[in-house]
Amino acid sequence: MDAELASWLALNQIPGLGNEGLRRLLKAFGTPAQVFSTPAHALQQVVQPVIAAIITQGWDEVTLAPITSWLADPNNHIVTLADPDYPQALLNISDPPLLLYVKGRLELLNLPALAVVGSRNATPQGLSNAEAFAQAASAAGLCIISGMAHGIDAAAHRGGLRECGSSIGIIGTGLDKVYPAANRQLAHQLAQEGALVSEFSLGTPPQAANFPRRNRLISGLSLGCLVVEASLQSGSLITARMALEQGRDVFAIPGSIHAPQTKGCHHLIKQGAKLVECAQDILEELGCFSASTTVQPSVLEEHPLLTHLGFDPVDMDSLSQRSGLTIGALSAILLQLELNGDIATLPGGLYQRIN
Repeated sequence: MDAELASWLALNQIPGLGNEGLRRLLKAFGTPAQVFSTPAHALQQVVQPVIAAIITQGWDEVTLAPITSWLADPNNHIVTLADPDYPQALLNISDPPLLLYVKGRLELLNLPALAVVGSRNATPQGLSNAEAFAQAASAAGLCIISGMAHGIDAAAHRGGLRECGSSIGIIGTGLDKVYPAANRQLAHQLAQEGALVSEFSLGTPPQAANFPRRNRLISGLSLGCLVVEASLQSGSLITARMALEQGRDVFAIPGSIHAPQTKGCHHLIKQGAKLVECAQDILEELGCFSASTTVQPSVLEEHPLLTHLGFDPVDMDSLSQRSGLTIGALSAILLQLELNGDIATLPGGLYQRIN
């Protein structure tokens, strides 16, 4: 590892300093190497004496050895604020990280991007929407950004990876850890075909305070943020708020007025988010993309029972009353529709149609 990168890493790892303190030091003294060569009395004009004392001690190469080993893999990178590969979009937010750990394709960091976020406990329709919207936006050249969580995030990554725009997963741990563990295969695919990005040092475990910080990078890297499904308490609303604060567009997919998973989306629409029904709505709003390979649903003759199902979740008794069919007859038809991918079963004995 060269001395310049080592100085960036060492400065970034000083406890108690934080991004704001780091930026003050760089503004006052220049590069990290210059910060480390500054006398303590001068440093104390910018940071607390205890931090100034740590800086004047320099850094121990031994502490950087794990990072040196990690960088031996050609697929692993560290990008600093002074690096031309640093994402230019993040330079326009109020709290850009000093450096980023990247696993995968560096060139994706500066592609135009769309954030796609939503509920971890998504409905089958929500997962289908996330994947389809992400795939269409990726086909139009937008990189899909999300947080690699269960539910909508994972579906968005899968859609993005299918087309040329690919996908980036922003994670709230060190890049040597996979969280949640169930998404290990997805993380591997992102590392090989897209990218994984974190501002947190290697070895950082999952911590609640890290995920809101991760969210500002999801929105900050993007031209706009699409919320697919979200309750009123969803962390996705935090990402949407950060997007607005960063001057990004916010989009939301509407849903049933009875479904808790869409209350957050409806709240955003009331607050001024753009209601979208297809990926083309987003591309037109962004103004410089066209969905040349937009995913279109195939036109097939549908089963008459789907009309009775509607688009809200429904229980067996209600469906029997609507259709006039017995429970036994309904069970056979619903099983076939589920095998065909036309409907999904939900908790509580409910059924929902999938577009």
